[in-house]
Amino acid sequence: MRLIRNFFKYFSAGRLIAHRPRVIPAGYRELFTRFELLSKKDKNGHMSAASGLRIPQAMANAILTQARAEYPNEACGVIIGRNGNAERLKPMFNAAASPTFYEFDPKDLLALYREVDDNDEEIIVIYHSHTETEAYPSRTDISYAGEPGAHYVLVSTREEIAPATEFRSYRIIDGVVTEELVEFIA
Repeated sequence: MRLIRNFFKYFSAGRLIAHRPRVIPAGYRELFTRFELLSKKDKNGHMSAASGLRIPQAMANAILTQARAEYPNEACGVIIGRNGNAERLKPMFNAAASPTFYEFDPKDLLALYREVDDNDEEIIVIYHSHTETEAYPSRTDISYAGEPGAHYVLVSTREEIAPATEFRSYRIIDGVVTEELVEFIA
């Protein structure tokens, strides 16, 4: 129920938007501290595996396939799971239908929050593609990043690297972007 209540708090120009503003609710402060600790580097300057994203290779392949299929528009979606484990992929409709911006359809977003809440799950990953730029969060991506526990995955399908793609993951907490390791698992 918490997610559904939070959903209705976020409006922009009279319509629901796909992302929450960059506000740190009091109840999330402990989460921010925990994730800041997880994103620290070890004594050799390397990120530990615990601080990165572990994602099934099949899900990563599905995200890349979706990004190529929806090109030239940005593709978007989420990965849902429990206890930090990615369990299922949920592609979302880009209501913006834009090559430079994505927005979850408000009805789909409400249904997603209800589903996640009803099944006692959490959003593990929020992903989208960049069609003409590298897989790095834009200023818009950073300003709309409002899920403190989520990994933000970006893939790039820009022509200059085709047929290759970039698949990168970030933590975005209070406007601070930290790239993290991605481990593809079977």
